[in-house]
Amino acid sequence: MSADMNFTMTINGKAVAGTEKFGVENPALGEVFAEAPNCTQAELDEAVAAARAALPAWRKTPIEKRKEVMLAIAGVIAQNGEELARLLTREQGKPFEQAMGDVLGGAHWFAETAKMDIPEIVSQDDDERYTVTRYEPIGVVAAIVPWNFPIILAAFKLAPALLAGNTVVLKPAPTTPLTTLRLAELIRDVVPAGVLNVVSGDDRLGPWLTGHSGIDKISFTGSTQTGRKVMEGASKELKKVTLELGGNDAAIVMPDVNVEAIAQELFWAAFQNTGQICIATKRMYVHKDIYEPLKTALVEYAKTVKVGDGSQQGTQIGPIQNKAQYQRVLDLIQDSKDKGYKFLIGGEASEAPGYFVPVTILDNPPEEARIVQEEQFGPVLPLMSFENLDEVVSRANDTIYGLGASVWSADIAKAQEIADQLETGTVWINETQHLSPHASFGGAKQSGIGSEGAEHGLLEFCQAKTTNIRRNAAFV
Repeated sequence: MSADMNFTMTINGKAVAGTEKFGVENPALGEVFAEAPNCTQAELDEAVAAARAALPAWRKTPIEKRKEVMLAIAGVIAQNGEELARLLTREQGKPFEQAMGDVLGGAHWFAETAKMDIPEIVSQDDDERYTVTRYEPIGVVAAIVPWNFPIILAAFKLAPALLAGNTVVLKPAPTTPLTTLRLAELIRDVVPAGVLNVVSGDDRLGPWLTGHSGIDKISFTGSTQTGRKVMEGASKELKKVTLELGGNDAAIVMPDVNVEAIAQELFWAAFQNTGQICIATKRMYVHKDIYEPLKTALVEYAKTVKVGDGSQQGTQIGPIQNKAQYQRVLDLIQDSKDKGYKFLIGGEASEAPGYFVPVTILDNPPEEARIVQEEQFGPVLPLMSFENLDEVVSRANDTIYGLGASVWSADIAKAQEIADQLETGTVWINETQHLSPHASFGGAKQSGIGSEGAEHGLLEFCQAKTTNIRRNAAFV
């Protein structure tokens, strides 16, 4: 792929080069390798107007026809998977195989969502009255996607929004816009003009989009801090919102597990995608009876993992995606050093070009440590011991976040008992990070509002309308 490839926005089914540009870095090198359109206010107005104009026809399109469009999108993604994945590796940094998972995961999400139907609920049907609740599209949706999984997380929003009959303006993250722009180029002949508009831009674009008077619904994935700003902006016109926000997921490892067999799975629960996953394990609580052997097993496995440029064969962990996040992770590491916390491995910035941080594991830092309390979103894991269940459940729940958690045990009944006490939207037992288009996913506490996936997620993009029909009225 040529480094000087031209990328365009998609507005009303047409290519829009944009009057302004901004650079996109390869995080493995820390160098700009391409440019993307920097959407202006006027261009955003065009995108929103195009979505508004396309809405009447799209919402009237039979759902089976809308499903055909979604399946066609899935097909285009799959057919162009390698091209998209290689581009994604360059701008995001993740190893090629993981980039393929992101891309093909998006195709899977479209295809599986197309199997769903919008429910119709009859709550009364008797001689007196017929009452039915139907679900209609909300209108024009602003879909805002983060930089860690640009394609599959876009599909989380686009698939249910389009199935429900909405039109969309999609904004990828400023540091990973290219794969999304390219995908939009590939599906221009598949999606009716104006139904899906894709715009890219720097940090000014997000507030413009969420505050736009032509937007009816915002679906945002990102940090809790930014989610608060999105919600504040949406409150001015009471726009509907779905917010999938940050997490500080705890893993609770019970003493009955096989330490050698489980170490690798626990490692990747924390370090997959360089730890840049909202549902990655951010805190690992290990029972004191196995704490020493498990920490040794984790460190020994970590020594075998290859960190490097995601485009190079054999790389398992890539760079941190952008400079700002890189500096934040280094700041958390430095804070841990300043406080005198013990490091089992890592803790130093790489001397290689790009935004690399070696795998870093801390040994039993205190609960009040920043590395425990804050979401690190990088390859750094605090490992901590516990003695009893009441204690560890209390520690796991003592956070503003409530996205996910995991419990690891040979005793499934006991693991379920623990899971029932965890204050999160999702709990995994003996696994983590498994998501399905057919299962609801959303956060408790300050990890989000609403949900994605399954019928719950589909109805996030619908407006309920109840119709009451009185039967046998005397005047008819």
